[in-house]
Amino acid sequence: MATQHTPAPTPLTPRRTGRPEDGATTRAPFATAATLATARIALGAVFVWAFLDKTFGLGYATAAGRAWLDGASPTEGFLGHVAAGPLRGTFHAMAGQTWVDWLFMASLLGLGLALLGGIGLRIAAVGGTALLALMWAAEWPPARHLADGTASGSSNPLIDYHLVYALLLAVLAVTGTGTTWGLGHRWTALPAVRTRPWLH
Repeated sequence: MATQHTPAPTPLTPRRTGRPEDGATTRAPFATAATLATARIALGAVFVWAFLDKTFGLGYATAAGRAWLDGASPTEGFLGHVAAGPLRGTFHAMAGQTWVDWLFMASLLGLGLALLGGIGLRIAAVGGTALLALMWAAEWPPARHLADGTASGSSNPLIDYHLVYALLLAVLAVTGTGTTWGLGHRWTALPAVRTRPWLH
């Protein structure tokens, strides 16, 4: 007699047993997975948009004619105007350097694509946290005054969106959210990735 094989449940297709309470117990995991996947995709879009705007000068943060493709540096304006913090001189020296421009732009694109695709989230979390920590240090929220003595306008001396993004990256990496609305299953099935958990 042939037997039917019931596929294992996935985040998008939770198993139901037919009991009345199952509707409540299976909706919660799906809602959690869907919410985390939505946050992952939204954060990925933030990084991809920043890359596109700086590359092509779409007229938002980067004016037309000031794009990377036009020969302008995507880091010179930001790092060159750092006005507070112990790394101010270091950031000024880095501003506009070719290697800094390439590393910054590659980080934006890599982070964005990893988050949109739901792949390599552990690497994205580590690399993204490093990038965001440097950006936090460049803005230096703890400062009440800038180097010229004017008020910094900082709204919080510690927590700003850079740190919130970094925390979100960590949450997305440890919860395996790439398997929902992403390529996480295919990614982790690759031979080179399957034997190296740090690539998940």
